Amino acid sequence: MANIPEVTDSTFQQEVLESDRPVLVDFWAPWCAPCRMVSPVVEAVAEKYKDKVKFFKMNTDENMQTAVKYQIMAIPSLIIFRGGKEAERIVGFRPQKDIEAILDNHLQKEDKSFLGKR
Repeated sequence: MANIPEVTDSTFQQEVLESDRPVLVDFWAPWCAPCRMVSPVVEAVAEKYKDKVKFFKMNTDENMQTAVKYQIMAIPSLIIFRGGKEAERIVGFRPQKDIEAILDNHLQKEDKSFLGKR
């Protein structure tokens, strides 16, 4: 399983918004039981997509500024960022195949936009 690094309010801009690859951020909190359920799923997805997508976890209790900015009203929330903007949001537990299908869709869009720039 992948060990997903933490991102904080102070590192969010550089690590997520300025990334040259799509980024999936897992917004969570230690007291959240569904977050503990989704964590191993996200870790498995991160291992499979590690060469294509960056993965981070953000503790919403410790990083309220970013959580408020992105209106995190329920956790777990997984947000996919592309080009410094929110591209998709997944709220609550979803099976691994669902998360992978969503990522595949965004990666196909990225491939098409890259091919269009040639």
